[in-house]
Amino acid sequence: MGTGTSQGVPVIGCDCPVCRSADPRDQRLRTSVLISNDSRHVVIDTGPDFRQQMLRTGLQQLEAVLLTHEHNDHVIGLDDVRPFNFRAQKDMPVFAMQRVLNEVKSRFRYIFESNYPGVPRLELQAISEQTQFELAGMQFQPILVWHGKMSVLGFRIGEFTYITDAKTIDEPEFDKIKGTRYLVLNALHHREHHSHLNLNEALDIIHKIQPEKAFLTHVSHHMGLAAEMEEQLPANVQLAYDGQELWFTQGR
Repeated sequence: MGTGTSQGVPVIGCDCPVCRSADPRDQRLRTSVLISNDSRHVVIDTGPDFRQQMLRTGLQQLEAVLLTHEHNDHVIGLDDVRPFNFRAQKDMPVFAMQRVLNEVKSRFRYIFESNYPGVPRLELQAISEQTQFELAGMQFQPILVWHGKMSVLGFRIGEFTYITDAKTIDEPEFDKIKGTRYLVLNALHHREHHSHLNLNEALDIIHKIQPEKAFLTHVSHHMGLAAEMEEQLPANVQLAYDGQELWFTQGR
């Protein structure tokens, strides 16, 4: 649903070629992905563009929210689960590390301290990289990665693995990713960054995992035009784009 960095693309006030591009592949909302199993749907991350992303999908039901970590571009849209609360007349399950849930309670205090009937209704459920769980008829395997010194969860669902905001991955976690058919991995831009993979670092991980296809997400306007990058990337790698759809099976 979104493949951009915390500022999105185009960036406010920027007139670089990417931010002025008319190519829809160069117009990126904040990072988020929708996982669907028939009519059952789960969202990973609810950034500031969550409402707009949900309107684009046309969904009337959402089964749960998974949060990779607590940075604003991944959580601040949580208030907009309210229409799903009203329609389903039940709380929205939110799965995340306990540290992230604590931050949600702090950042959205009005949700948990108000009796007003219009606030979102959230059911917070703590998970860790050791917590494999079933949701919407699918098996989710959390994967621990490092966003600088911050721990972040990626997720594997059958043939598909989704990792964003990673800089490093501990060797034991690679065992969870092996055999992935489709890998979505963050790649910020070409230069070194303290907490995000750059393009070369992401390509090294992709080479190690050897997926059938890899898609780069959390992409900055500094990466370059999508059309030009297509010619530079390996045959099994492409820049992901907003609205892109993949089909995969739940079995490994």
